[in-house]
Amino acid sequence: MAGVAASLGTDPLALADLLRVANAPGFERWREQVRRTGGCSDPIHLSGTTVTRDRATGDVLYSYSTADEPGGRLRVACGNRRASRCPSCAWTYAGDTYHLIRAGITGDERKSVPATVRDHPRVFATLTAPSFGPVHNRPASGRCRCGVQHPENSPLLGTALDPATYDYAGAVLWNNHAGHLWQRFTIYLRREIAARAGITQAALKESCRVSFGKVAEFQKRGAIHFHAVVRLDGPDGPETTPPAWASVGLLDDAIRAAAARVAVTVPPAGTHPERTLRWGTQVDVQPIGALGQEELTEQAVASYVAKYATKAAETTGTVDRRIGEPAELARLDVPDHTRRLIEACWTLDGDYPGRMLARWSHMLGFRGHFSTKSRAYSTTLGALRQTRADYRAAQERRERGLPDPDDSEGSTLVIAHWTYAGHGHTPGESWLAASIARDIRTNRELVREIRAELEAAELGEW
Repeated sequence: MAGVAASLGTDPLALADLLRVANAPGFERWREQVRRTGGCSDPIHLSGTTVTRDRATGDVLYSYSTADEPGGRLRVACGNRRASRCPSCAWTYAGDTYHLIRAGITGDERKSVPATVRDHPRVFATLTAPSFGPVHNRPASGRCRCGVQHPENSPLLGTALDPATYDYAGAVLWNNHAGHLWQRFTIYLRREIAARAGITQAALKESCRVSFGKVAEFQKRGAIHFHAVVRLDGPDGPETTPPAWASVGLLDDAIRAAAARVAVTVPPAGTHPERTLRWGTQVDVQPIGALGQEELTEQAVASYVAKYATKAAETTGTVDRRIGEPAELARLDVPDHTRRLIEACWTLDGDYPGRMLARWSHMLGFRGHFSTKSRAYSTTLGALRQTRADYRAAQERRERGLPDPDDSEGSTLVIAHWTYAGHGHTPGESWLAASIARDIRTNRELVREIRAELEAAELGEW
C-alpha cells in the first residue's frame, strides 16, 4: 500500500477514494468493466437495457440492465485517439493505423489488399513547412546558430532565435492552410506522373492510380508536416498491375516536382498583405523495401506512421483542449514560442473569419485531419473497428448461448434503449484504471515479443 500511496502523491482524498472503490461491493464487476475498455482513462457511462427475443415466439432469450451494474452504469471506451487524453484508446488507435498502413504496403487479404502490392512502386515521402525564421536546432555540425551545442532534450529546440522577427502570423496561416496544400499536391502529383509517362491525364486514369496513406506531425517549432506512403497501382487499384513505365524513380521525381509547383494564395486582410504559401524545400522521398531489401523496411514505415497518428500539437508544449478566450493564456503553462503562436491565431481571427483560427488556436491554427488515406489505399479504420466489434459480439453470443444471426435467418430480435449517464473516473478509479491499462499493455507487448522470437526461430530453422 505504501507504493500505491507514493504513486498517488500526497493527496489524501485520492487515496481515500481508492480505498472506497477497492472495498465497494461491486468492485470486481467494476474492474471487469474497466478491463473490457482496455483501461480507458475517460470512459463513457451509459444506462439502459437490452432484450433479445425469439422473433417467432416472442420468448426472451437474453436480457440485460445496467441497474445491476456498479453505480447503475455500463462503462465503454471513449475512443479518443490522443495519447494525452487517453493512452489506452490511443494505443488501440495506433494499432489500427499500423495495420491500415501496413496492409497498403505489404498487402493483407483479410483487409482486401492483395500481397502483390509489394511489387508496386512504393515510397515514403515527407513534405515540410518552409522557414518562418531561424530557430534553435541541432545541426550536423553540432553547434546552433546561437553558438551553443544544445542537448537533445533542450527546451530551446524549435523556438525562435529572435521572436521579434519570427513570422508567427505566417506560421499559423501555413498550418491553417496545410490541408489545401496537400490537396493541391495530390492534383499536381497526378499531372507530373502523366507528364513523365508521356500520356494525358485522361489516359493516366485508364492505366494507373495513385494511392496514399498519410499522417500529420508537428515539428518542435510548431509547424505541421506530412508523412505519406505513396503507391502506384493499376487503373482499378491494388488488385491490378501498374503499367510498365511506373517506377520508384518516376514516382520520386514526380513527388518532388509536384511539391515545388504547389502554391496557395491567401488574400490580403486588414493590415496583413497577400501571402503565397508553399511547401518547404526539404522534401524527402525514400523507397520502401520488400523483405528488408531496402534500409527503410515496411514494418518501420507502418510503425512510424502509427506512432504519430496519436499525437497532436502537444509536442510543442501547447494544450490538447480548445482555448475559450485569450485571457485563458495567462493561466496556461506553455512555452513562450508556443504562446506567441496561439496569440497570433487570436490576433488574425478577426481578419480571416472563415479560417476559424481562434477556434483552432490550441492546434496552432491547424484544422485538418491527422490521419487520412485515399479510397483504394487499403482498408478503413471503421472496417477495422467493426471487425473487432463483430468478434466481441460473437464471443458474447457464444457465452450466452444465443444463435448466430447469420445462421438463424433473422430469428432473433434485439430491443435496446441506452442513455448517456456521464463520463470519466473518480481520482481513485483513475489510478486503478491506469494500473489496469499498464497491465494489459505489458501483457500484449510480452505476447508480441514471444511471437517475434518464435517467428525468428522458425526462419532460422529454414
